[in-house]
Amino acid sequence: MGSFLNLIEVVANGKRAELDFGDELVFYRGEIHMIKVIGDNPGIYVSEMARYFNVTRAVVSKTVIKLARNGFVRKEDDTTNKKLTCLYLTAKGETAYQAHEAFHLKNDYPVYQYLSALNNEQLDLIFDFMEKLNKMVKNHF
Repeated sequence: MGSFLNLIEVVANGKRAELDFGDELVFYRGEIHMIKVIGDNPGIYVSEMARYFNVTRAVVSKTVIKLARNGFVRKEDDTTNKKLTCLYLTAKGETAYQAHEAFHLKNDYPVYQYLSALNNEQLDLIFDFMEKLNKMVKNHF
């Protein structure tokens, strides 16, 4: 039970942590995850990102402005609707995107390897637990 409570505490406080990928690539979690979404969806609009993260457009815009100022993201007017701005990664943003992907491959692989070795009954048990855990976490925030 102690390990479980430690995990909950890490998750609850994880939003404040910065991720350092080296080479002056230091991001808050929200920033690097916006870079990931833009990298996965080149040309995405701020409004689509806001829906994806379930935050306001202002929150996304503020972060995008910072990322653009620091050379990770570029904005272009949509060719069909000048009111919309498309978001793309710069070369520096692509470097950050790739560093984030490598980070997850390295750090998440043991969990994926563990899960892939389980049978369906074991996976169902974990799935049920994760659903309950998600509901509990939502009640805390």
